[in-house]
Amino acid sequence: MKKITLLFFVFVSINCFAQMDSIPVQKSNHFQTAGRVIKNSVLSVPGDFTEMGHTVSCDWKRTALYAGGIVGLIATDKITTGFLHDHIEPTVNYSLPKIDVIKTGIDWAQGNNAYMLYPILGLYAGSLVANHEKGQQVAVNAVKSITYSYVISHLFLKTIFARNRPQRPVNGNEPAEAPWTKDNWDFGNFHRPYIQSRADGTAFPSFHATFYFSVAKVFQMEYNNYWIPYTIATGVFLADIKGHNHWVSDLLVGGLVGTIIGKSVVNSSRKQIAKNNGTAVIENPKKFRMQKQLVPTISSSLVGFHFVGSF
Repeated sequence: MKKITLLFFVFVSINCFAQMDSIPVQKSNHFQTAGRVIKNSVLSVPGDFTEMGHTVSCDWKRTALYAGGIVGLIATDKITTGFLHDHIEPTVNYSLPKIDVIKTGIDWAQGNNAYMLYPILGLYAGSLVANHEKGQQVAVNAVKSITYSYVISHLFLKTIFARNRPQRPVNGNEPAEAPWTKDNWDFGNFHRPYIQSRADGTAFPSFHATFYFSVAKVFQMEYNNYWIPYTIATGVFLADIKGHNHWVSDLLVGGLVGTIIGKSVVNSSRKQIAKNNGTAVIENPKKFRMQKQLVPTISSSLVGFHFVGSF
């Protein structure tokens, strides 16, 4: 049954996503195509981090607004997380069949995470056989996003903020027992970076939210489709929801960080490919854009300005 499920995900990965792409494949053999994808992915690594930095620094007012919003989320965490524990978790109560037939011993490759990882592997394998460059590029970008999510969210941010996870239920009468807490401001429980999952001081942000939504963002941008990647990511994320053991702000900030990572990887990849091809980055033709001009006008009957919009 597990093998049948795995084959199903491979089939869905190849057909559901690859068929969305109408860009013609370059006339290269399998080795040339695969080599070009790997080369572009390696060369774009510095650009990945440049894009992440640009996303944060390009509009400081927006960044400050987000930062203030995060502080507000943390301040209300006892209310929102209490509502999550008391009302949402008892309602959203389902599990997914285990399909992790590849045993690696790596946390993010086991359990429900396989529902995110296996379609990516299936897409890459199918695109490799079919000599489909776009599919390989998307799969590699998704793997890069997962890797960055692990390094940035799990190793770096969790270690820096060192926030303890909430006692369940957070509004219950039972006293908190270490390493759990009922204090939504319980940060600063510093520790060395944990390679594997640990309960103490590892709440903020949620690695799984970062992981899932970075991958969803990659597929959304590459195939111009929100419904499929975000429905899958949300469905997998909500399965066994009690196992996450996070404050609500941990989850939302994890999703925000993941979105920044996925967006940055795709933009950097596109710029590197355009640079190698000697072309400009092609904007999404389906996205509405309008160029605006304010033109001074002087005549015998009118002195003023015309607003001109072209699209």
